This record gives sequence, structure tokens and C-alpha cells, in this order.
Amino acid sequence: MSDTGLVIAGLTPFSTVDWPGKLAAVVFLQGCPWNCGYCQNFAIIDPKAPAQVPESELWSLLERRAGLLDGVVFSGGEPTRQPALLEAARRTKRLGFQVGLHTGGAYPRRLAALLAQNLVDWIGLDVKALPENYPRVVGLGQTQPATATPAKSSAPTAKLRLSIPPLNKAGQSAWESLDMVVGAYREGTLANYEVRITVSPGHDLDDTNPETLVPLAEALRQHGVQTLAVQQARPDGTRPEFASRYELPGVRDFAADLTAAASRVKSLGFQHFTYRGV
Repeated sequence: MSDTGLVIAGLTPFSTVDWPGKLAAVVFLQGCPWNCGYCQNFAIIDPKAPAQVPESELWSLLERRAGLLDGVVFSGGEPTRQPALLEAARRTKRLGFQVGLHTGGAYPRRLAALLAQNLVDWIGLDVKALPENYPRVVGLGQTQPATATPAKSSAPTAKLRLSIPPLNKAGQSAWESLDMVVGAYREGTLANYEVRITVSPGHDLDDTNPETLVPLAEALRQHGVQTLAVQQARPDGTRPEFASRYELPGVRDFAADLTAAASRVKSLGFQHFTYRGV
């Protein structure tokens, strides 16, 4: 089976947590246009890094797991950054698997193409902030190589279109994608979705925190979101400077503040609400 051109940073053969209610393989695609401080996959942000997993390994896995897995989740990084995602999703569905997608909504045109061609069954959409606050949350607006050194790989390096959306358009792109997801679900062209908000310790303006959570959730409700998950940022796999926040005094107070804020969000009337604390 020929390759589609995906640049794969990692492959999890079996997961019960990346697609709620489904047994899925998870494909982590290399590269992201954003640089969020709490990112648990910061080592795969660099869009110029080579593949760590040969694409043939993915297709071999799916051929062996036919009938044993419900679907495949394309994650990242930002999976919609890679043009080959559409053909990979198409091939995945031809093999009999459902397709899930983890995305921050950075590339609404590519998301629109996936939805228009019925290539995705479920979307986990990370909404990071109100539109005007995105420049602070998503960082530099251009990727920088991570400090972690990836393992050597014999996988071929595919040529990618290294497009970086302007930082000041990040919020616009994300919320355009949000409206697209909600609209597709209402129209019946998307089977299901989950909007996620990740909340960080501290009250820095560069992250969503308990104080900003409720206004953000209220805005999502006004945009028609019915399924929302609030999750506490975890230190595992993050940059050392972010992980060190969990060693500072006041983290216990943060957890209590977040629990209280999540309770207020739950009262806003979402049809499905999930709270994921540490």
C-alpha cells in the first residue's frame, strides 16, 4: 500500500481515552502552528522534524486490527496542518474504520473539506480562549524546534507545505472552526463532537484559568455548543517551565478554584458536560 505523505510522530495501537466511548488507534502527526505553554506534545511541534514512524506501519496495523478497533484518531501536533490528512482519512474509512480528529481549529478550510467529504465521524475540538485572547495563549505564532531530541528514524521525510497562519488570525480561525463543527453536527453531517477547554494553574494571561473559564464557557454556549469537557492541564510531557508550576505553593488552591468554576460551568445548561481533573 503506497504512502499518502503523512509525517507521523507517534502511533498508539490501542486507546480507550482519546475518543470517548470508542476503542481507537491514535496517530500523532508532526507539526503545529501554535506554541501553547501547557502542550503535552511540545516535542512534536516543529513542522520541519522528520517522521518518527513509517506510514506503512499505520496501514499494516489497521489491516491487522480490522474488526478489533472502532476507529482511528488523527491527533498531533495539529493534524489538519498536513495536506495528506484528507487522503489518509479517506483510506482509513475504506478500510472499515471510523475517523476521529483532535484539532485546535487552526486550519478551517481543511476542516471544511473533511466535513464536506464525510471523512470524519467525531471531532475533539480544543478551544483555548476567547478569540481576542488567542495570541497570548498560542504563543509565538510560529513553531520553534523543541528542546527534546527525537529518536533517530529510518522513515522517509515527506515534503510539507509549511504554512503558518498569522498569529492575529488564530482566534478567528479557531472560532470559525467551532461554528463549522457545531453546524455540521446540527445538520447531521457530523455524528458527534466534544469541545474541550484546558485550564492551567496560576492566573497568567497566557493561559485559560479558573477566572476566565466561566466567561469562555458562556461564549461557547452562545455559539450553540452542547457537549463540553473542562480538563485540568497536566504536567506530564510538558515543558519543564510549565511542569514546575505544579511544584509552586497554591496548586491545591488552584484545584479547588477549578472545581468550583467547573461546577458553575455545569450549571450553564450544556447537554453533555464532563470535568476531568488531575
